[in-house]
Amino acid sequence: MYSLRSVGVMSCAKIMGAIYGSLALILLPFFLLAAFGSLLAGNTSGAYSGIAMICFAILAPVIYGIMGFVMGAFSAWVYNFFPRRIGGVRLELKAETANSPSNLGFI
Repeated sequence: MYSLRSVGVMSCAKIMGAIYGSLALILLPFFLLAAFGSLLAGNTSGAYSGIAMICFAILAPVIYGIMGFVMGAFSAWVYNFFPRRIGGVRLELKAETANSPSNLGFI
C-alpha cells in the first residue's frame, strides 16, 4: 500500500483547466443551437439574447478553462494541507508485466 502525500499544484491546475475547457467545447454546439433559436424568434429581446448567447458560447471554453485551472490549483493546495495531518489517499499499485497492452504502444 502506498499513500498519496502531495499533489503538484500546477500540474493539477493545468490538467483541470484542459478538462474543463474541453467539456465546454463539447457543450458548444448546444449553446450555439440555443442562441440561434433565440435569434430566429423574431422579436427584439430574442435577438439581443441570441447575440449574448453567441458571445457566451464563444467565450465559454476560455472561461471554463480558467475556472478549471483556478479550482484545480485550489483543490490541490487544499489536498496538500490535509495529508500532513490525517494521512493521504491510500493507493494500491500493481507492477505491469512486460507483455501488458499499455507497454506495447496500443494505448
